[in-house]
Amino acid sequence: MWSIIEAAGWPIWTIIAASVVSLAIIFERLFSLRKGSVAPEGLLGQALQEYRRAGASEELLRKLQAHSPLGRLFCAGLRNVGGNREVMKEAIEDEGRVVAHQLERLLTTLGTIAAMAPLLGLLGTVIGMIEIFGSQSPAGNNPQALAHGISIALYNTAFGLIVAIPSMMFYRHFRSKVDGLLVEMESQAVKLVEVLHGERKNGS
Repeated sequence: MWSIIEAAGWPIWTIIAASVVSLAIIFERLFSLRKGSVAPEGLLGQALQEYRRAGASEELLRKLQAHSPLGRLFCAGLRNVGGNREVMKEAIEDEGRVVAHQLERLLTTLGTIAAMAPLLGLLGTVIGMIEIFGSQSPAGNNPQALAHGISIALYNTAFGLIVAIPSMMFYRHFRSKVDGLLVEMESQAVKLVEVLHGERKNGS
């Protein structure tokens, strides 16, 4: 592996750095965007049960706030349970925008890496071509310099694509997952508002 990196020249280090950042983001988002930690099932029923038992107590609000992103939406709604339906919805929507921003955290960086990695590979290709042309002289070509230039051009192009393709795949996957989670949380929050204002009998 080290011999390949040496053959690819210094441009490969920019691609390696991008790959490390990309992998770190992918693993972090895989862990953070689990449905059980963002919008756990049964939380609506638990929140309603606790509310009916003790009202919108500070203990309940504190637990919901610390529980999950969905719990934060419920907390925002219950803090304004004394108002009308529109007041509750506005409070939930305001908190929802903050939650959405946090769920989308680092995705822009991942998308940027997916777009830039092929360009970094192209940079290596151009540098490799410069090496190739620089190896030519009136006395003839330098085979060693020519081979080194070809290695730089090909390895950087390949590594740029190797980084870009999975980065783009995971970027699209995470964008779709965040959208799905936001729809699910919005649906659960609407149910909470409707139950508390007597438009639904339960949270099912």
